Amino acid sequence: MEENRYQIDLLNAINEKLDIECNMYRAVIDTSTCAFLYYSFAEDSFKTLGDWNHYFRTAVQSKKDLSLLYQEIDESFLPSIKELFFIDQTDASSSEQTFKKRDSDLWIHCSANVTYDGNHRPLEKVIRFEDISKQKKQNDEMAYMAYYDYMTNMYNRNHFVQTLMEWVTRAEAESAIVSVAFIDIDDFKKINDGMGILEGDELIQAFGGFLSDLCAGDDNIICGHFDSDLFCIAIYNPSGKRSISALYDEITERNKRPYKLSREEVTISVSAGVAEYPEAAKSALELIGFAQIMMYQAKDSGKSEIRYFDTPVINQFVRSTNIEHRLKMAVANNELILHYQPQYEAGTGRLRGVEALVRWRYEGDKLMYPGEFIPIAERSNLIVDIGDWVMDKALSMLAIWQKEYDEDFNMSINISPVQFKREDFVRKILRLIEVYDINPAGIELELTETVLADDLEEAARKMEALCRHGIRFAIDDFGTGYSSLSYLSGLPVHTIKVDKTFVDSISSNEPGTIIIESIVRMVNKLGYKTVAEGVEKQEQYDYLNDIGCGYVQGFLLDRPMTDEKIDALLKKRM
Repeated sequence: MEENRYQIDLLNAINEKLDIECNMYRAVIDTSTCAFLYYSFAEDSFKTLGDWNHYFRTAVQSKKDLSLLYQEIDESFLPSIKELFFIDQTDASSSEQTFKKRDSDLWIHCSANVTYDGNHRPLEKVIRFEDISKQKKQNDEMAYMAYYDYMTNMYNRNHFVQTLMEWVTRAEAESAIVSVAFIDIDDFKKINDGMGILEGDELIQAFGGFLSDLCAGDDNIICGHFDSDLFCIAIYNPSGKRSISALYDEITERNKRPYKLSREEVTISVSAGVAEYPEAAKSALELIGFAQIMMYQAKDSGKSEIRYFDTPVINQFVRSTNIEHRLKMAVANNELILHYQPQYEAGTGRLRGVEALVRWRYEGDKLMYPGEFIPIAERSNLIVDIGDWVMDKALSMLAIWQKEYDEDFNMSINISPVQFKREDFVRKILRLIEVYDINPAGIELELTETVLADDLEEAARKMEALCRHGIRFAIDDFGTGYSSLSYLSGLPVHTIKVDKTFVDSISSNEPGTIIIESIVRMVNKLGYKTVAEGVEKQEQYDYLNDIGCGYVQGFLLDRPMTDEKIDALLKKRM
């Protein structure tokens, strides 16, 4: 009896434990977001568990129900899912697949596991279904972001470059050509600033959509949106209508009509640069880079143009880029120097003063002249640092020469448009006058006509502020810009500098001789002083003296020289 009671108690304890475990597994399944399909090989029966209705409408109880279940699965995934459902036929223990339900956004991850006995006979099979729609959407979005531009739905820069690299490799093997065009909307910043950012984005989308349609339907043409208003097109083995020139013609024709935005219409033009493999470059990045350089050349040539790869242009661009890079350290490394070209009174030969001219001493004793590096400095805003250095150096020397030799000695200093437009321009000069204790009457600042024409009112305000302290102004290269004396009447201008191009015409009896005579006589009547630049021949000097030009400078009289030589010149004339 005792033995029987013990066996009964043991069985009850086991059953209780099984009930607890059964309840635990039921709770896990009932609270799971997954669904399960259980199959017993011994009983040849199915049982569905978990959140089955979230996944399927079909209740599976026997094998014949599977055919109804298959109808709920997207056809493209059926072969692999059928194989998974019957993995026991291949003696596999587990397998997994992902599929999409038919006519639904539901994505399901499916895993199957089979249990075998000691003789490797299948006992039971469990197929688990998990809703991965959210993860799939996130993954798809990440994959899209990796390859496509969110604004235009075009290839992004990375995907475009990757595809182009593959094309270049393929072209090398097939001896083919790859054309690349870099395209930029002309004056987009003005359009964007005028219409607003949202309308600017609309324009990018509209133009990008046109390019996408233009390139659609041909696997050998790709287009991408790189940034802002920059786009790129590549063609594998271009020919006929499948060429950059043909596409650009279509773009130009389309741009004759306005793009309709939500609030207004806008007409645009584009500039493009073209480079081809293997003529221009051997790599994808070089092709894009050279095409971009040629696009900038098209813009510099007046915009709304297409420019093709040209080796001299590329070489000049590379040289300019190298100059710009090295120029950034030129001031800090004390590589800039000033030379001074004397100015003389015509007829008497009296020294009026000097014009400060910057030089760049690089690679030892090599000198680079301002005509080569100043335009680059102005484009990159390095001109501000250079201009500040020139002003400081020139005024410090003027202070020395004023104190040692002549209070009336004149220092002419060229002012760049970028430098003149800065808010602190006047303040910086007045501070240097105070620091070096200079007589401001010896300072003559040279401005070009274009600086004044950009904003006449602001120019007048700054000029008058400095003139109140005794500083004088000269108009440099007169006759090459707007060449109008009318605007000078409202400005505190003291000197007109006649450009070298007119002086050169004196020797050749060109019409320029008549122009220079007219300028000098009119300027004299208005009470301005005149300085002729670039006097290199005696006949030029004599002619300028005869027509009443007050002052001259040029190689005939003196070349630009160091401050030590100017110092010696001043001592000699004392």
